[in-house]
Amino acid sequence: MLFSDEAEQMFQAQGLPAFVEHEVGKKELPLMNGPLKPLLEALHKLQKLSHDTTRMRIRTALVTARSAPAHERTIRTLMAWNIEIDEAMFLGGLDKGPFLGKFEPDFFFDDQIGHCESARVVTATGHVPSGISNASS
Repeated sequence: MLFSDEAEQMFQAQGLPAFVEHEVGKKELPLMNGPLKPLLEALHKLQKLSHDTTRMRIRTALVTARSAPAHERTIRTLMAWNIEIDEAMFLGGLDKGPFLGKFEPDFFFDDQIGHCESARVVTATGHVPSGISNASS
């Protein structure tokens, strides 16, 4: 939800091999903004401010179904945005719930109901009704 769903559209339309080829071919081109980019930017600013005090600790993580080699575009996008995250989990399509259970986040957002259902048993979860995965049929 940090990035546009351009890549998800490719995946749904043409499958995994086309998605990987698309992402590898565009690895130098940052992904476009998604609906939660402003939230991550705000958390990043708070995180920078919190380095001056021990009262507030903010830890951010990216949990995505992507895997190598498609992960590179994501990393390059965060670098282009000048945003640091503490953890990145590239799950290669694995169920997100068990990973989130170990990570113990305070909250989790996703655009796909299936990922939200998996996550809601381990943390507060928000569904972001955006993108092709939420288009009405």
